[in-house]
Amino acid sequence: MEYTIQELAQMSGVSTRTLRYYDEIGLLKPGRTNDAGYRFYGQFEVDMLQQILFYRALDMKLATIQQIIQASDFQPKEALETHRAALLKRKEQLEQILQTVERTIQSIEEERPMTNEEKFIGFKEKLIEKNEKQYGQEIRAKYGDDQVDASNAKLMNMTEEQYQAMQQLEQQLFERLKEAMEIGDTNNDVAMEVAELHKRWLCFSWSQYSKEAHAGIAQIYTADERFTAYYDERITEGAAQFLHDAIIHYTKK
Repeated sequence: MEYTIQELAQMSGVSTRTLRYYDEIGLLKPGRTNDAGYRFYGQFEVDMLQQILFYRALDMKLATIQQIIQASDFQPKEALETHRAALLKRKEQLEQILQTVERTIQSIEEERPMTNEEKFIGFKEKLIEKNEKQYGQEIRAKYGDDQVDASNAKLMNMTEEQYQAMQQLEQQLFERLKEAMEIGDTNNDVAMEVAELHKRWLCFSWSQYSKEAHAGIAQIYTADERFTAYYDERITEGAAQFLHDAIIHYTKK
């Protein structure tokens, strides 16, 4: 059975404009196009659109989705199993946050204050999930599952005061990094303070610190565009490279 672009849009909830864009970028081509230029989609395209929407539900970029579904070794069933695991994890996370909201409402109604730990557990789990999703594969490959799991456990066991302190320290790091970049020397006192602040920030979640691991993280900041963007977008272009250079100087002292 074939579907016109309007029929597929109505069935899937995806706009015809989006489907045309998917065609333009090569993400989802129609099964055929007739002489009048009308697009028609078969069962294969319907199934691939479902896969695309699953990935989009996980906030994955279109370019990444395209690489996955068009890979020669792409297996739809394995992809669905991966989707299921990721969505179940997200469901668990959302349920945890929902429970926190409900407990907060109940504590207000009953005039029974929540503990600070109860207030923030859902947000810490969300932070861990976000980090795993964005950087987990690379970090686990570099440092191993045991170290990453230990770091996640340390983050989950943080008190509300420690969690807030970690967030404030990162903002201080951003501010000092910007100041150091204005000076322009990656080996002066301000740059070394930036590297020290970064070390202290890491130690909130790291189970143990080493200069070698610190330098390794710095290498990832410049080698992986996602890590580079994290600092460049929050401060200015070149921030990740400057931080990398400062940390390398710091870890050699």
